[in-house]
Amino acid sequence: MKKTLKVLVLLLAMMLTLVGCSGGGNNGGGGEAAPAEDTTPAAALEYAEGTELRVAAGYNSDKTGISFTNADVTGSGITLADGKTYQTGDFKPTWQHLSELLGITFVDKYSGQGTSKEFPVWENQLDQVDIVAGTAAALNAAGAEGKLVNLGDYLDQMPNFKAYLEENQIARLSITGNTETGAIYFSPYFDGNDDIERMPLIRADFVRTLLDTDGYKGANRPLADYVYQPYAAENYTVDALTADGTGVQTITKNVGGENNIIAKMNAQPLTGDEAVAMFQEYIDTTYAGVYAKRSDLFLGYDAAWDADEMVALLRCAVASLNDNDGNPISGLFSRETSNLQREIDLTRFAGHLFGARGMESRQDYLYFDKDGNLHDGRQEEASYLAVERLNNMAKEGLIVLTGEANSKNYLEKDAGLMSYDYNQTQTIMNNTVLDNAAGEEYVVIMDPVAKWNDGTGDAWFRFAESWRSVKTDGWAITMAGAGADTNKLNAALTLIDYAFSVQGQITMSYGPDAFIKVKDASVEVKTWDDVAKKYETFNFNGRQMPVVADATFEECQKLTGGNYTNYARQYLGSTLNGFPKSQAFEYQMTSEVGKKGAAILSAAIEKGVLRHPLLAVNTENMWYTSVPTVLPTTAEQANTLSSYADLVNNFQSAKGGVSIFYDLLKDGYGSMAGAENSAAGYADFVKNNWSGAAYLMIKQSQWNQLKAYYDTIK
Repeated sequence: MKKTLKVLVLLLAMMLTLVGCSGGGNNGGGGEAAPAEDTTPAAALEYAEGTELRVAAGYNSDKTGISFTNADVTGSGITLADGKTYQTGDFKPTWQHLSELLGITFVDKYSGQGTSKEFPVWENQLDQVDIVAGTAAALNAAGAEGKLVNLGDYLDQMPNFKAYLEENQIARLSITGNTETGAIYFSPYFDGNDDIERMPLIRADFVRTLLDTDGYKGANRPLADYVYQPYAAENYTVDALTADGTGVQTITKNVGGENNIIAKMNAQPLTGDEAVAMFQEYIDTTYAGVYAKRSDLFLGYDAAWDADEMVALLRCAVASLNDNDGNPISGLFSRETSNLQREIDLTRFAGHLFGARGMESRQDYLYFDKDGNLHDGRQEEASYLAVERLNNMAKEGLIVLTGEANSKNYLEKDAGLMSYDYNQTQTIMNNTVLDNAAGEEYVVIMDPVAKWNDGTGDAWFRFAESWRSVKTDGWAITMAGAGADTNKLNAALTLIDYAFSVQGQITMSYGPDAFIKVKDASVEVKTWDDVAKKYETFNFNGRQMPVVADATFEECQKLTGGNYTNYARQYLGSTLNGFPKSQAFEYQMTSEVGKKGAAILSAAIEKGVLRHPLLAVNTENMWYTSVPTVLPTTAEQANTLSSYADLVNNFQSAKGGVSIFYDLLKDGYGSMAGAENSAAGYADFVKNNWSGAAYLMIKQSQWNQLKAYYDTIK
């Protein structure tokens, strides 16, 4: 019965997809466009009830696989919000549900080492597993050698997967392993899709204290010797939201010359109290009639702050505020010091602040210019100038670069002002280490205004390069395992296709219905319109998404302190890295303070005052197109790229690695031996001495091939 229901559901989905998909276009394999009247569904993916799939996949530890381990369950087991008790070895709720729904028997073969290490464990014994996780590079290479199933051959039998890729052009291009055949060797992972990722965060209570308190008196320390110089050295106008966030206004910023707040501060020695008074007067004069409160320059819907105004605020805070131990607070901090993976977020923020593209690209430091030519931020003078400005701030003591602290310490001790990170995981600390009732708030704020050149000329606007797209890992079907058995192959293809259906996207993010508020269990979810009929919903980025059950919300708080991702992976078995993960569940776990900031950014994106990369090929101006996360690479190209050791080893983003950008932020010029100690010198050295030019030539060739393939299927 289950298998019959499954086949009927798939047939209906295929018919709906073939009839309802927009765009027409060519078929997934390229060639001539399919006739408009051809709506004959492809053959259903038949397999026997109970077909066994051996799954070697998980996220980053033995706690984040598809079944419970000793690390998850101790003693008499664990009872979850669905009312069931789970023991060590039991499949997690999502995978028990998938087994019952799809009629598949799962076998957990996950080694527990994490995605990047999983494929190497099985590479020489792929007949022992049917589905395996790995990095895109490893899976594409194995696919090219014939070791993995080409999902592209089965797109017509996977209507949900096919429709998802047609709606997300850059995702489709990012997982294309061969531009001649259109081969797809893995099911991609989306940690959210087409949405903002990192964003500025700030202690709003500190900002209000400094800016809204007339006659402010603080610790009143002398400001450090000035190093940072004005960035916004000209007057300009910028589009901003109205104060209520419902409209758009143009704000005139007379900040050039002697009107610039940094120029004003740098003209004379100042104490903290004097700096605060000067900054307050500057806001009153520059934004007369714009802001109801001075702090709205940073905190409001109509916020229009730029880097100079941020530096002025940091100077005021460091010279005026003390932490709970009576020490001067820190200004800009990363989530963890002594961890390059988090410290490098500061250099990403530099691009945000000073209009340097590529610092937060989806692939390396690549970005397109207006005409579709690739650029590498590591070879751009603008990147080093941006980080050089952060170094100047660090020389004034405005950035934390030493010690073993983390954002929890900074917030708990009232010891830091500002960071650049993820909303949900950071603002959840409003519920744990801050006293919101007493006015303490750590909140997301509007992105900074910077001077960008999108190929149409310099202009001042906001641009969030931190934009979610397909990640660099996924799940693949092995040829020696499932590929050698029709039952297994069809079951594996069905699992992947289900995960990209509307109901599947909900299940693979939220878990089974027992963890969601269900209004009408009889409703079969085929389209997004059906979601609100079955579940209690809320508006998330313009789409109705389910509300989690009260017991689920409470359990997430109890087990993981409100960290949805950890809860989902460790206890539900959802949000694993082979399928789309919706941020809608995570948003519900966001603190109320975090939601306030998210609402501001959401309104700014909706109204067009916060621009961002597009997950589509924008032929009118490719500067706005997100670079595919992965470009198809031949074995020869892969070997050549891996030989560029200096380029690889000196621009890392993992704990314990080396980043020239971070070294420049911390120590200034001098870390690149043989290079002239200037932004131009560093950029030229990477280009000419560290194989930068050769690297970019290969990447451009890869993109040209991929774009030519895209032109045949669009």
